Amino acid sequence: MTLPSQHQTVLLREAVDALEINPAGIYVDGTFGCGGHSRAILERLGPNGRLLAIDRDPEAVALAREMNDQRLFVVHQCFGELAEALQRARIEIGEGVDGVLLDIGVSSPQLDDGRRGFSFRQDAPLDMRMDTSQGETVAQWLQRVDVQEITEVIRGYGEERFAFQIAKKIVAARRERPLATTGELAALVRATVRTREPGQDAATRTFQALRIHINQELEQLSLALPRAMALLRQGGRLVVISFHSLEDRIVKRFMRDQAAADRLPRGLPLRAAELPAPALRLVGKLTRASVAEVAANPRARSAVMRVAEKLARRAA
Repeated sequence: MTLPSQHQTVLLREAVDALEINPAGIYVDGTFGCGGHSRAILERLGPNGRLLAIDRDPEAVALAREMNDQRLFVVHQCFGELAEALQRARIEIGEGVDGVLLDIGVSSPQLDDGRRGFSFRQDAPLDMRMDTSQGETVAQWLQRVDVQEITEVIRGYGEERFAFQIAKKIVAARRERPLATTGELAALVRATVRTREPGQDAATRTFQALRIHINQELEQLSLALPRAMALLRQGGRLVVISFHSLEDRIVKRFMRDQAAADRLPRGLPLRAAELPAPALRLVGKLTRASVAEVAANPRARSAVMRVAEKLARRAA
């Protein structure tokens, strides 16, 4: 992965501040990407601190390994497999890690690199895999599934009201020849979707949906959140940045549920000290990118950050 000179990490200061870095602590950056958050964490860690950087993209992993910092441990893994990544890195966590940061979604280099097939603005092979070393490409998936499955993905992950019409056109087109490039798919979608919000390309929702599906992004997030909480020590922080309402909905629901005490049947004879305690404490309010950050980096406009801190469980 070539790091673009203009790349700007979204909510960089806010996210690292929210972790409340302990210089001797252990931290996990579950989505290394271009490494902006990891570099900022390392700047605040002392010589005994440790940072595990995880990414499923081999190019991001190669970029992380170029940093050559003895406090940094790099693992090629999905962020839904946090515990496995710690084991592979041979990091002993004792009572737990001090913080986990997840910056969800596609990275700027993935979007900007035409070879990867994430963007409809460049004609490229219709791939969209974050991990190019394994799995099915979007082109391969579209070639084998039926109208109903395509419709469900585009409607569910893209919230596209013309999902059925797009799915029918895809299946009809592949009878002539497989859809092989982003340009072919984008042209098909634009020809099908006749109305769209001002300023939004007609292909946006379809490309987003196919990317989320082929990388199982929401499933990985749903796995990662409880596993991150299990790894945190008492007082450890979980910081999650998301860029899409479907992602944020999962994060919001998880943190809200874990910040509420378990419900018990009414009338149980329990003292206040015997009542179950919540697992997390919500920290601050929802954070959005500032007006200045959005002006400098338009991709930050949809970013939201949520923070929670792990609480101690009362002894039985």
